[in-house]
Amino acid sequence: MRGWLGLDDVPADWGRSVVTIGVFDGVHRGHQTLVRRAVDLAHELGVASVAVTFDPHPDEVVRPGSHPSQLSTPHRRIELLGALGVDAVLILPFTLEFSRTSPEEFVQIALVDRLHAAGVVVGENFRFGHKAAGNLGTLRELGEKYDFVAVGVPLVSSLEDITSSLIRQHLTDGDVAAAADELGRLHRVEGVVVRGHQRGKALGFPTANVESAPHTAIPADGVYAGWLESPDERWPAAISIGTNPTFEGVVRTVEAYALDRDDLDLYGLHVSVDFLARLRDTLKFDSVEALIEQMRADVDEARRLL
Repeated sequence: MRGWLGLDDVPADWGRSVVTIGVFDGVHRGHQTLVRRAVDLAHELGVASVAVTFDPHPDEVVRPGSHPSQLSTPHRRIELLGALGVDAVLILPFTLEFSRTSPEEFVQIALVDRLHAAGVVVGENFRFGHKAAGNLGTLRELGEKYDFVAVGVPLVSSLEDITSSLIRQHLTDGDVAAAADELGRLHRVEGVVVRGHQRGKALGFPTANVESAPHTAIPADGVYAGWLESPDERWPAAISIGTNPTFEGVVRTVEAYALDRDDLDLYGLHVSVDFLARLRDTLKFDSVEALIEQMRADVDEARRLL
């Protein structure tokens, strides 16, 4: 599976392909249906399949300061789309200049001249081009002009309400189980392990303090059961999100304790944290002893669930 950043990365000798287009943030179950349809059509036509996505999020460019939280990093999106069977993923840098491209200009420059589209698969509500002027009807008209078939995938009842915005709201509410149901997998936060105050180690529960990218979709403050994964290994984990109010903290952190492991040295490593279930709200305790007692109960509950 190939990954391309920008149209110039597409090989000059790239053959015909079936293309599916979307932001694909999170690659949720609705996205998965779309991508699988594109892969199937590519197999039927005997050509390659390509998923086209964008970075940064178009909303941030069109409405600066909106900062929509990211359900997945661009690299993670490539992984997830590749796992669905596409032959290549093209990430198009979304700029203000690019946002002013007309529907036909986008089709000609990206889909025809570079990807040599034999088919284009999109959702029935797909909009594209400057001021979202293009729709599925526009795409079909351009397909007749440029010799590709445009396929609109209907949103069936079980998927029509799944949106990246709704999943973000579930995470804001701390409902990681609902988010996982709509994603089709556990929600993931990833980043580099950095040094914090090392209070967890002093309390007997050494944690990996995960510094994620700006605007990452992080669940609500609380304690969760989930998984901590390094490049080489994966452990069941109890995860804390919040400012450590017992210690009058002000910086919000994501910290994961690999159950029953006090020998891990993960500093500087890129790790992932997957969220299975919410255990409780973040609380301020009257004493360190009360905090330790609750942490033990959290670990026991996480162990039971995992």
